Amino acid sequence: MLNGKTIVLGVTGGIACYKSLTLASRLTQAGAKVRVMMTEGAAQFVTPLSFQTITRQPVATDTFDEMDPSVVQHIDLADSADLVVIAPATANIIAKLAHGLSDEIVSTTLLAATSPVWIAPAMNVHMYAHPAVQQNMNTLERRGVHFIDPDSGSLACGYTGKGRMAEPEHIFDRIAAYFANVSQAADVSDQPLAGKRILVTGGGTRERIDPVRYIGNDSSGKMGAAIAAAAIELGAAAVTFIAANTTVATPADVQRIDVESTAEMLAAVMERLPSSDIVVKAAAVADYRPKQVSSIKLKKQAEDLTIELERTPDILHMIGHSDYNGYVIGFAAETGEPAKYAMDKLSRKKCDLIAANNVLLDGAGFGSDSNVLEIYGAEGLVASLPTMSKKQAAAKLLSIAAERLASRRAGKDSEASEEPDA
Repeated sequence: MLNGKTIVLGVTGGIACYKSLTLASRLTQAGAKVRVMMTEGAAQFVTPLSFQTITRQPVATDTFDEMDPSVVQHIDLADSADLVVIAPATANIIAKLAHGLSDEIVSTTLLAATSPVWIAPAMNVHMYAHPAVQQNMNTLERRGVHFIDPDSGSLACGYTGKGRMAEPEHIFDRIAAYFANVSQAADVSDQPLAGKRILVTGGGTRERIDPVRYIGNDSSGKMGAAIAAAAIELGAAAVTFIAANTTVATPADVQRIDVESTAEMLAAVMERLPSSDIVVKAAAVADYRPKQVSSIKLKKQAEDLTIELERTPDILHMIGHSDYNGYVIGFAAETGEPAKYAMDKLSRKKCDLIAANNVLLDGAGFGSDSNVLEIYGAEGLVASLPTMSKKQAAAKLLSIAAERLASRRAGKDSEASEEPDA
């Protein structure tokens, strides 16, 4: 699966650089073209000549050292990559990438890269756990960067804990599996959403009481992110993920729009609805909001506090009763009688499908990595999915939608062909 693939390997300054030699060797032996770029710190641990000898490719160490006058080095590196892997990645390079800094070859190339980016951190256990480092990693994850978690064990500094760069064989296996999946997805028969534009909402909206308090819910956004990821794997031409107050990573090749309130989500959805073939409303949207929002923090008083609430816009209802002619999938998080409430919701809000889940069941609650879904259409129960990962459930839900959408369009085409000539 690696034949003809170009891996741009970024090496930054840490003792784990020696592991990157093994990774470069394995990738090269598997048929990949490995183009290495090194920071000045990395060259203090391992020489560029070592990587050049292994990969049989020139090694980039200086942004201004233009070895080929016909191209701009860092742009050429970025454009050539099927995948960029930073291993080891120091706290410094992670911070640079999170904040868009570019003062050497690795960070400069990354700003120009459009391919998927994978990062394998390596640092002291306390550095790895530092809030600044974790925040920078979360920022990058939200942009779609994929992290290969470090291992736990003895560190070069003498500490024991999480911070060792993942083993080269593990990183190699992940890369090989990635390209195998890409190759499999290229099979048109595995792409029922080919050419389709998908709009997905996820997370939970918040309605402000004052600058420090809000009404919200426990939705993690994991189901919405899983649907967005599954849509890409099923061949969707474009996927937009409207994310409400969630820190889940943005799936690769997915456009993300962050919102807080129901009103913000409504505006984001309606703006993009006309250009979407399928909309999946997986977000947990607040039904009520404070009628009056204080511009300053409300102080605690001796007496009870009463907050008057008003209804928020019903986004799913507005979609179903608009002139939108695409395919509409809603979600119903229930605590009992999912069939009753799902069918009622499907009818009232004019959805094509409703995915219902009882959040009290094991493996189906908010924040879990799995789900238990019952999928309903106008005729009733369409499919009952047992406990499975949210990504698996998302793929099955979208496959059902794609099949039904194709049948609906085929039916319309058949009706059109049977119309008599004027």
